[in-house]
Formats: sequence, structure tokens, C-alpha cells
Amino acid sequence: MNEPRESLTVRPEETGMRLDVLVARRCATITRSQAERLAKSGRVHVNGRAARAGHRVAAGERVEVRLPPDTGDGLPKPEGIPLDILFADDHILVVNKPQGMVVHPAAGRRTGTLVNALLARAGPLAQGSGPHRPGIVHRLDKDTSGLIVIAKSDIAYAELSRRMRQREVERRYLALVWGVLREDRLLIDVPIGRHLGDWKRMAAVSRPEAGRRVRSATTDIRVSERLGPATLVEARPATGRTHQIRVHLAHQGHPVVGDRVYGLRRARQEKVALDAETLAQVRALPGHALHALMLSFAHPVSGQQLRFSAPPPAAMSGLVAYLRREYPGESTGTMGRRERRMESPGRKKVRRAGAP
Repeated sequence: MNEPRESLTVRPEETGMRLDVLVARRCATITRSQAERLAKSGRVHVNGRAARAGHRVAAGERVEVRLPPDTGDGLPKPEGIPLDILFADDHILVVNKPQGMVVHPAAGRRTGTLVNALLARAGPLAQGSGPHRPGIVHRLDKDTSGLIVIAKSDIAYAELSRRMRQREVERRYLALVWGVLREDRLLIDVPIGRHLGDWKRMAAVSRPEAGRRVRSATTDIRVSERLGPATLVEARPATGRTHQIRVHLAHQGHPVVGDRVYGLRRARQEKVALDAETLAQVRALPGHALHALMLSFAHPVSGQQLRFSAPPPAAMSGLVAYLRREYPGESTGTMGRRERRMESPGRKKVRRAGAP
């Protein structure tokens, strides 16, 4: 039986990172604890040789993760994992997903996912998205916390999927990003496609390239507070591309704090200027500071309008509170006074938000 494998090359900005941390960051379905166990069992190789979890990687090193073969039917099994369920009926559930939890099983991560937990708590889920990720209408990244709606019935899955495509589901995210945004509101309209050098990453593609598949992507960014070296923003994605908010913010030079995929270079620059206490607060984040704050949609069966909100996790809230004390910010409200729209060349100009 062939073993599934993950292969990657260490980037210059990742030099000095622990091997288990690198694997967890670059392999979306593997947690740090899993990476550590894989290394201990000799399943993580650097340049062809088994390496310790604490090995400090260097730019250009080739890392290969050999995953244990799946000896079962591959279908997710129920697991008694605690969940924060905000709403549940015969058709849907709304869950406040914790940071660090993968949404559904995939290669290298068959257990401990949101789907495993839901099967134990809610029983059978809709099969429209396939037997390996039942009930999943939309996803959140592993390190993104917050609200996600799950379909229990097939009729709910079909209707929620349609509304997602028609942009009838409102989603708002809270993000802490590096740097100071000059505008109070920023509309980013730049397509997203696969990164040419790393298929697991996405990239903003501001200029068309022959043969490269990209998809339109639009994110509305509104500044909440400017907090010294960082800015607290609300992100409202009009589309649902993979890593969309993180990619768009990084493209503007303001990656999400704690994002080790799209923000390492900027993070290293910021660390030079931060005092020791602020740096310690940032390092205490278990992942990136992005939280699905609000979710609003019409019930797929009854038509009742539903609206849910959930506070960000303690680590993110603690960092924001610390920055407020150390760097008193500027609150701007829900509609910015200064606005800007970023578009890719050749795209039809779109009216600015708020313009008559």
C-alpha cells in the first residue's frame, strides 16, 4: 500500500523555524502535535534523512512528510469532541469553530475535525458535499476561528449552496493586520489563483497571465481601530475563494498578524521595531488573528432571517486589548470617511461603495 506524502521546500523567510511548526503551518491538515509525533516515528525527512521535531530548518531544504496509510474505508467517524453550537434544528447547525480545528478530514488528518465532532453531536449530516465532508457548505481555515453553518438535510445543503453562490449569505470577519491602513475603507477587487511555486498557497493575480486559471475575488475592508504597529479591521468577503481575506490583505502589504503562510516576511520586519513585551504578546498567538465574527442568512427551509455573532478567541482579544492600552487607537465607525478601490488592470471599473 502506497503511503500518502507531503513534500515542500523551506522558504527563505522560514529559516530558523522548528520543523514541527513548519509542517503544521504548511500542511493544512496536520497539527503541530501530529507533526511532532510523525517526526518521532521517523516519518518526517529533511533532505532525505529523518529529522527531529525541533530541527531548525534552513532555506532550500526539502521536507517530506510520510503519512500513515489509511487502512479503513476513509469515511469520518463520530468523536466526542466538545463544540460550541449556537443553533440547531432538523436542517442546519451554526457552530463557533475553535482555532486550530480542521473542518473536515483529508489526507494526513482523519480524526479530530469539526465533521468528526458533529457526527457525534448531531448525527447524520447532508451528503451533498460528499461522504468525506458531509454537511460542509463553506469552510474556515484551520487557524481561523468563528462561525460556520452546517447542513444536516440535503434540502438545506442545496439551498444554502445556492445562496452562497448568489452571495445571499452575509459574512463578516475580524482581523488584526500589520501596519497602518491610511483609508478607513478599502474595496479589494483582485482575482485569486494558485501560487506558481507552491500549489498549497494562493496568490493575488493583478495582471492576467496566459494559461493561468484565476477566479474573481472581492473583499470589503473597513478599519475599526489603528493600534500602533497594527490595525483592527472588519473584512466582508463578497466571494468565497480559498484564503481570500488573508491573500487580499497580504497583497495590500497588510498581512494578518500571526499568518505564517502569507505574512512571515512582514512579521519579521515588524519584530525588529517591537519592544520585548509587545513581541511576547504577538508570539503568544496560537495562530493567525482572523475570526469569523458574524453570519447572517435566511433559513434554507423556513425562510426566517437568522443572524449570529461570536466573540474572538481569548488570545486574539487579549492581544487587541494590550495594543489598545499601549497604543490608543482611532475608532472610525462602520462607514469610513476615506475610501479606495483596488482593481486589477483591464477590469471594468466599479462604483465606489457609498457613491451615489
